[in-house]
Amino acid sequence: MVVLVVDGGPFQVSRAVEVGAPAGELFAMVGDPRRHCEVDGSGTVRENVRVPERMGVGARFSTKMRMYGVPYRMTCVVTAYTPDEVVEWRHPFGHLWRWEFRALSPTRTLVTETFDYRGTPIKNRVKYYEATGFVRGNIAGIEATLQGLQDRFGS
Repeated sequence: MVVLVVDGGPFQVSRAVEVGAPAGELFAMVGDPRRHCEVDGSGTVRENVRVPERMGVGARFSTKMRMYGVPYRMTCVVTAYTPDEVVEWRHPFGHLWRWEFRALSPTRTLVTETFDYRGTPIKNRVKYYEATGFVRGNIAGIEATLQGLQDRFGS
């Protein structure tokens, strides 16, 4: 797998890969929270508790999660949504998860996943995400997720 490191600036971690599937098919997986456990490479995402009938900016979805053996539930708010191109949601702690899909051909897509923690200035001043290992952990999770997409659809 060739993972591209995408430099989005400070307080963002992005990786991208080419996947042998149409952008719309990939977006259908990631844009539907009920399917996030199919895509997740971090091993933290479980099933959904609540998902709106229609996704779009402002929609909320709740997901069961497990980290370090501890189960929990979180509710996220969709902050960007352009079918077949972009889906982004805000985590309750303030950071964003963003997915971008750029069609390279009818059957190939550049997929970029971003962990964006620019909107957490107090945590950034004390380097919270770095000190707790969340930056390293999220890089590993993003790379495993993108590897899973390539394994499933080819590169």
